[in-house]
Amino acid sequence: MDTTIQIDKKTRDKLKELKIHPKESYNNVVERLLALRIDEEELSEETIRDIEQSLEDVKAGRTLSMQEVKQRLKIK
Repeated sequence: MDTTIQIDKKTRDKLKELKIHPKESYNNVVERLLALRIDEEELSEETIRDIEQSLEDVKAGRTLSMQEVKQRLKIK
């Protein structure tokens, strides 16, 4: 069953810009956007600890510039 929804012209124009090809339906555009939605799964304790450790490293200045990373990996 199809359903009609009302959207602002500005919203429609934004959806139109997101079309992969001119004949793509707005339904397909919306489906693609929904597939990209943010994962609502909670972070594991391990992931939270890793993020906290990374933030501590940044605050303590334990970071590398892109140039330093390239040198260490021997990338030009």
